[in-house]
Amino acid sequence: MQDLFSLFKIKELELKNRVVMSPMCQYSVEKKDGIANDWHYLHYVSRAIGGTGFIMIEMTDVEPDGRISDYDLGLWSDDQVPALARIVEACHRYGAKVGIQIAHAGRKAEDAVVPVAPSAIPFDEKSKTPRALSTDEVKEMVEKFRKAVRRAVEAGVDAIEIHGAHGYLIHQFHSPLTNKREDEYGQDLTKFGREIIQAAKAEIPADMPLMMRISAKEYVEGGYGINESIEFCRVYQEAGVDMFDISSGGEGQIAAWGRPGTHAAYQAPLARQIKEALQVPVMAVGRLDDPMLANAIIGNEEADLIAVGRGLLRNPYWTLEAAKQLRKETKVPTQYVTGF
Repeated sequence: MQDLFSLFKIKELELKNRVVMSPMCQYSVEKKDGIANDWHYLHYVSRAIGGTGFIMIEMTDVEPDGRISDYDLGLWSDDQVPALARIVEACHRYGAKVGIQIAHAGRKAEDAVVPVAPSAIPFDEKSKTPRALSTDEVKEMVEKFRKAVRRAVEAGVDAIEIHGAHGYLIHQFHSPLTNKREDEYGQDLTKFGREIIQAAKAEIPADMPLMMRISAKEYVEGGYGINESIEFCRVYQEAGVDMFDISSGGEGQIAAWGRPGTHAAYQAPLARQIKEALQVPVMAVGRLDDPMLANAIIGNEEADLIAVGRGLLRNPYWTLEAAKQLRKETKVPTQYVTGF
């Protein structure tokens, strides 16, 4: 049987365990230049030392106005590559593989003077009204994603994750709530995401997996649900996605009656449904920081990888502690062996 500490392989990405550090924005770029600094280095490398098999670097944006805040990471410039490469190399030294989440915040870019989006619809009454991208600008945006992926490959990452969830730009294009366009990108809501996937595939090595985070359910009246997300995932899978990272929510106003659950593993059933419908590997995420629960999801074949967020924020050595609790074999750094 598989468990949280079973090996996992997809294409040429081989992981020593199935624990993933979920991509979590640190809002810690000091000079607003999108360049990773010592905080990011210590943040990620400490989780590699702590035994995490796969570290996903936080949402990293394809242009300055694509950031949630001016303190986010970016990959719109070659100047941003060396600092990321330093992090990747150090994580590799401690046995972790590294992915990076490539994104654009769209209308949720809080510090952009005028955010951009598929249509000029603000996120809520407190948000700025975005400017609708022209058709040519949408095509230029695809190229910005392409170049960011190329730079990530130059930095030495082991996998790419395209961020198509949580109400950011790709999600805004494939949601009927926010895409009211009349051009080709409105007639086919998956066209923008599909073109980004195809551009990314053209830039990564053939043996490198391409992952995509999606919101499987919107929790809002008029929004899509699991049946619709299965269908757009099918399109994205055909375009080249090798594995889906299954989250939910983030678009439109979340009505009280449809608020996502706060109980443990509330999104795991969504991951299982997509895995079964498309016969595709999936990553589960969302309140999975109880090792017994995370192990059960893997053992029950509901998901292939477990993304841990809050648990790894609280404890860089969550993975080592999980192995101890589950009585699983894992390599403990020599310097810490006496602690275990």
